[in-house]
Amino acid sequence: MSASSLDYNKFVVGLYDHEATLLKAIKKIRSNGVEIHDALSPFPVHGIDPLLGLKDTRIHTAGFFFGMTGTTVGLSLITFIAKFNYPMIVGGKPHWAIPSYIPVIFEMTVLYAAVGMVLTYLIRNKLWPGRVPRIFDKRTTDHLFALTFAIDEKSEADITKIKSLLTETGAIEVNTKEFHDTDEPLS
Repeated sequence: MSASSLDYNKFVVGLYDHEATLLKAIKKIRSNGVEIHDALSPFPVHGIDPLLGLKDTRIHTAGFFFGMTGTTVGLSLITFIAKFNYPMIVGGKPHWAIPSYIPVIFEMTVLYAAVGMVLTYLIRNKLWPGRVPRIFDKRTTDHLFALTFAIDEKSEADITKIKSLLTETGAIEVNTKEFHDTDEPLS
C-alpha cells in the first residue's frame, strides 16, 4: 500500500471465493504492472504479503525502544525511591541493590513495551476511536476475499484493464465503490 485509503475515494473491488484463486490473481495482476491498493480476507492468508510486495513491519523495533524506555524509567524510579525519597537500610543492604529492583524493572519494561506497541499499531493503522472504517464489501468479513484498486487518478482504459484482469483471474464479482466524507457510519 503506497497511500492511505483516506487519500482515495473511488475503488474497483474484485471478489474471490477461494484463497488459492486470490493468490493466483495477485500474481497475474502484479505481473501485468497493475498496482493493487489492498487485499481483504476473512482470515490471514499465508504468503500474501510477499505477493503484494509488502515489507516486514518494524513494530518490533518500536517495541524494543518502548521496552528500553520502560527499563530506564523503572530503574530511575526505584533508585530514586530507595536511595533518596525513602531510604531503608535493613540488614546491611546497600543503597543500590539491583537484584531487589529486578521485579519493578521487568514490569515497567513489559508495561511500556506493550502499551507503546498497541498505541503505535492503532495510530499507524488509523484505528483511533470514532474513526469510521471504509467497508468495501461486508462479505469479506465472512467468506469472500477482495482485491481493491484505487481509481481516482486512472484513465478509463486503465479501469477497463483492471476490470478485465479481475474477470480473467476468476473474480466472481467486480464492483465499483465510491466513498464520501458525508457517508453514514457503517452503512
